[in-house]
Amino acid sequence: MQPASEQPTRLRRNMPAPIYSAQPRPRIARLPVPETAVSTIASWIVERGLSGGSEVELLEGFCRRCRDAGIRLSNAIVIIDTLHPVYEGRAFKWRAKQSNESPVIEYGATSEGEAAEKWQQSPFSHLLRTGENEMRRRAGRDPVDFPMIEQLRADGHTDNLIMVHRFDREGSVGEMDAVYSHWGSDHADGFDEDHIEALRKLVPTLALATKTISLVRVAGTIAEVYLGRDPGQRVLAGNISRGVTDWLHAVLWFSDLREFTELSERVTPAEIISFLNEYADVIISAIHDAGGDVLKLTGDGILAIFADNDSARACEAALKAERTMRARLAELITQRREAGKATTGVYLGLHIGEVFYGNIGSRDRLDFTVIGPAVNEVCRVAEMCRSARQPTLMTNAFMDAAAVPERSRMVSVGRFALRGVERVQELFTLDQGGHAGTRH
Repeated sequence: MQPASEQPTRLRRNMPAPIYSAQPRPRIARLPVPETAVSTIASWIVERGLSGGSEVELLEGFCRRCRDAGIRLSNAIVIIDTLHPVYEGRAFKWRAKQSNESPVIEYGATSEGEAAEKWQQSPFSHLLRTGENEMRRRAGRDPVDFPMIEQLRADGHTDNLIMVHRFDREGSVGEMDAVYSHWGSDHADGFDEDHIEALRKLVPTLALATKTISLVRVAGTIAEVYLGRDPGQRVLAGNISRGVTDWLHAVLWFSDLREFTELSERVTPAEIISFLNEYADVIISAIHDAGGDVLKLTGDGILAIFADNDSARACEAALKAERTMRARLAELITQRREAGKATTGVYLGLHIGEVFYGNIGSRDRLDFTVIGPAVNEVCRVAEMCRSARQPTLMTNAFMDAAAVPERSRMVSVGRFALRGVERVQELFTLDQGGHAGTRH
């Protein structure tokens, strides 16, 4: 794990070792950290870890209380890996002096390239390799043997305590197997020994509280990424009983990629994964930006809903997502063609109706999704795009529920018998003149 390259406190390399030349400060009488203060801070950490909040608030409150107890803290960094499709972890920063620097940095993978090299040169990596738990580097007494220490000295830090608190295998989640921290002082005398002892007693509790708060965030991320935003929130709120469902009146969206089966036979498996990811980014981001929820990914197909007490608003949101998707799709196709990569279009079916929304499955495997005739119907509508030669088709029910300005853009393409649907459906598409995107 390794914060992004813009974090100079961890990553600066190949710089001449600066000479610390701050003017001597007046020495003050040594005041030991009272045991009662350490105990009070520890109790506060436990309380904050149990009550929740953010890691930034936890670190800020901890550092402020340490300074009030006489510990000469001027800078702190706490780092923990996470489970996220984009970020490897997060770093939380605190400074005693006001700074415009963001207190949170989310960093990407550190397993290859320059990021991996910088991570290998960090004191945190050194502690992991050697099995040690901490190192201390004081100006004029200890070596400047890491780029991070070099930069901290250049920033005026006279004393630096770097710590790693590891988790056992059973307590690890993915790459989240330790809490890394740095504690710095810019005081002329640095930390007193009792300051170091106080931090040794307190930081493990802080690491546990940080892990607790971060695990709540990880649970939310996993639920949202794999279930969808609204289903994820419902599951985390405790709605996990099998068979418990709600009736929901919503706009249903089902989209899939044009001629995907034929395309998948022409390209390599690795290219297909990249292809699907890029197209999914376009479609899912458009749905989310318009307030919809993606419920299921089925290969190249995407099932989503737009729920609103006002059906016209739900229809409007779905059409907004359609316009955004078409515009972004045109950009993606241009980029892929310029790179000599395969491209395709997106077929989209829109319908509105009643569905069951909730937990369906076995005792050991549940799915939070929607079922009902309306779901089958929207899938069949999307299938008809090929026969009707239209990228988007909507049912009569959808058109009736839409507001007048939206209905004025819809034109009938005829009546169709949908597979598995009893009644013949009149289907509509969007008038070419009112369409914001490019048809493919």
